[in-house]
Amino acid sequence: MPHFHSSDYQVSFGDCDPAGIAYYPNMFRWVDKTYHDWLRGFGGHAHLCAELGAVGLGLIDLKAQFRSPLRDGDHLQVVMIGMDWGTRSLLISYQGLVGERLAFEAQETRGVFVQKDGRLSAAPMAALRALAGQ
Repeated sequence: MPHFHSSDYQVSFGDCDPAGIAYYPNMFRWVDKTYHDWLRGFGGHAHLCAELGAVGLGLIDLKAQFRSPLRDGDHLQVVMIGMDWGTRSLLISYQGLVGERLAFEAQETRGVFVQKDGRLSAAPMAALRALAGQ
């Protein structure tokens, strides 16, 4: 399966409950770290914000679905598997894999936020898309 970027983690005791169900905040943390690791390939969050005149490349929406247990010591790979570039948002799809086994899926919607008339607003994604070579 093609992917845009991936990050690796060692699952530790406390990342999941005794049944191996990953705590949702951990899935969200792993996804967020993978996203920011991907941004580093283009100079990182702060650099891109400066280039775009943005306050931040922020999260608009996030959801995750548990698929199979994770255990202490598992090697988890979080993979960005899809990007859907909208006019003012970017939908990114992820998979959390232990080997070939799907542990979770996640989707997040991101935006480029700028200060306009004293308020935050979502800017067009075209400039970020160009900087990311997409």
